[in-house]
Amino acid sequence: MSDLQFESRMSDSDALMWHIEKDPILRSTITALTVLDQAPDRVRLLDKLERGTRLVPRLRQRVVGNLFSLAPPRWELDPNFDLRYHVRWTNAGGKGTLRDVLDIAEPVAMQGFDRARPLWEFVIVEGLADGKAAMIQKLHHAITDGVGGIAIAMLLLDLERDPAGDDEPMPPLPEGKVFSPAERTADAIGHIARRNLGIARRARSTVLGAAVGAASDPVGLVRGVGDAAASMARMMAPASEPLSPIMKRRSLSVHFETLTFPLADMKAAAKKADGRLNDAFVAGVAGGLRRYHDAHDASVDALRMNMPINVRTDETENVAGNQFAPARFPVPTSIEDPLEAMTAVRELVAGQRGEPALALLEPMSGILNRLPTTLTTSLFGSMLKGVDFTTSNVPGAPIPVFMGGAEIEMMVPFGPLAGTAVNVTLLSNRDDVHLGINCDLAAVPDPEVLRDCIQESFEELLKLA
Repeated sequence: MSDLQFESRMSDSDALMWHIEKDPILRSTITALTVLDQAPDRVRLLDKLERGTRLVPRLRQRVVGNLFSLAPPRWELDPNFDLRYHVRWTNAGGKGTLRDVLDIAEPVAMQGFDRARPLWEFVIVEGLADGKAAMIQKLHHAITDGVGGIAIAMLLLDLERDPAGDDEPMPPLPEGKVFSPAERTADAIGHIARRNLGIARRARSTVLGAAVGAASDPVGLVRGVGDAAASMARMMAPASEPLSPIMKRRSLSVHFETLTFPLADMKAAAKKADGRLNDAFVAGVAGGLRRYHDAHDASVDALRMNMPINVRTDETENVAGNQFAPARFPVPTSIEDPLEAMTAVRELVAGQRGEPALALLEPMSGILNRLPTTLTTSLFGSMLKGVDFTTSNVPGAPIPVFMGGAEIEMMVPFGPLAGTAVNVTLLSNRDDVHLGINCDLAAVPDPEVLRDCIQESFEELLKLA
């Protein structure tokens, strides 16, 4: 992953994610909790992170907008970068339990980023029970998605507790120029010209291909255009009202819960339905939400789910940043049999992965970015605030990894709510899967009940294994 390519400008889709935060409920903050078997060595950890910020330029870059939003914002080196701002230490307090650490992580996640600085923060929590420690990692979704985040994290981790090479020379500072306002405007104009030229070239190619296709299969061509238009309409359709009769309110307050299950059992259960890990995961979450609604005498047949679909290709595999497309669709919650639920999820997700609009996300984002920010924020608010829950599945490290001489025992991700009531993110780490449950307290005022319902759902599903 040392070959990661870092573009100097946000993509249109990342810029859209950045701009709609004019409504703070739509913030895209990723938080992760890492449990360590001991407190990391501070000197070694800071040295590793300093090296990491030189290998991963994005960790030393801030977002700088353009006059009149002529083009997506640029990533520019922070001339005042100070590692001490981004890495802090604290003590767990209480009895040093995982719950005590989660209580620290929640307000960290709720705070907005300082937009004059790089968009990441680490808080190392010492004083846990049994001499353990934890690390709260917070970064903005504009930097990367979950898959890319793991790739970046691996550049900051060691494969041994005491690896050789810590005394190697410090890598040079990443190169980059801090533009003046005039240079930034000229660069934005040049970017627009290059993008329009690229669009024109692709259009000519598309027109030529369409002409050939129309001659050989005019009916198929019309059907394809119609399918793409219908797919775009589904992707952009407003859904301001949640399907849940009880998880309706939205706020800026979050609550974190965690669950852990054996990875092998989860895969074995999914195999019973000829599915994969993600099918078992989504079915388990849906079953938990059904139990939660039943517990409140508010049975519901389906809930609207948001799921990021990885759209990486061989050409974009090493490009840093987000490589996903959001899919929103109703998921049945009335199916009580876990095997039937996994089969239904598998078919639903397969259909979403085949949506033609997934390939059109970037050009659509470019068009939306040209609209006034207030309008795009309102549009996406109408799309996202009607989502009941989000699921995301991130593959983690299958081998032991270390940081500052401490071994990582578990990693729990907490994906952003961005207008939804609940986000459940799964990360596989060695022999386990860890679920991070992020709840909006206005929508879920009793998150412990939801956690127990999700746990019961997965325990029933895992009996299939």
